[in-house]
Amino acid sequence: MLFEDTYKTIESASEGIFRDRASKFIAWAIPVSSELEVKLKLADLRKQYWDSNHHCYAYQLGFDKSAFRVNDDGEPSGTAGRPIFGQIQSKDLTNILIVVIRYFGGTKLGVPGLINAYKTAARLALESANIVERIVCEVYEISFPYERMNDVMKVLKDEQAEQGKHQFELNCKLEFKIRKNDVVKVLDRFALMSNVETHYLRTE
Repeated sequence: MLFEDTYKTIESASEGIFRDRASKFIAWAIPVSSELEVKLKLADLRKQYWDSNHHCYAYQLGFDKSAFRVNDDGEPSGTAGRPIFGQIQSKDLTNILIVVIRYFGGTKLGVPGLINAYKTAARLALESANIVERIVCEVYEISFPYERMNDVMKVLKDEQAEQGKHQFELNCKLEFKIRKNDVVKVLDRFALMSNVETHYLRTE
């Protein structure tokens, strides 16, 4: 059985605005790829909306959705971060951060009102986003003697591997990127060649 080597995310940042009883909820859905990037985006939004009352958010990272977090930022527990995260899950998205910035309008909304407001703002941001499907790829470095150049290049061309930085001398090195589900087939072909070695670098 093949590994699921695709995932859905958003192409670029998008905004949604929801109002309820004078409170304004500004939602930003932002594509991210790491927890460091999440922190930087949150810091940018805090500077931009420095006079707001709350910056509630949720994010999910990794093609396997292995990292996620919700934050209520001072709102009653479970009324902000979880409803936002629910919208991420409803679209089956990853590598995404949704931040909902609240300007308090003077009237308390109550728990049901808050849940609805944060959920709706997040949904509106996603409705204006372009959802895209990405392919999970693995990056390898291959080392080989110069006389093996044609053999190596033929495999890379046959398997539609994307070539990266290289060093072509008597002993050559080349980085290549291949779809995750095609990795075993490619590595098996290289394993049949003498003096050819492959090293895993990263998944992206």
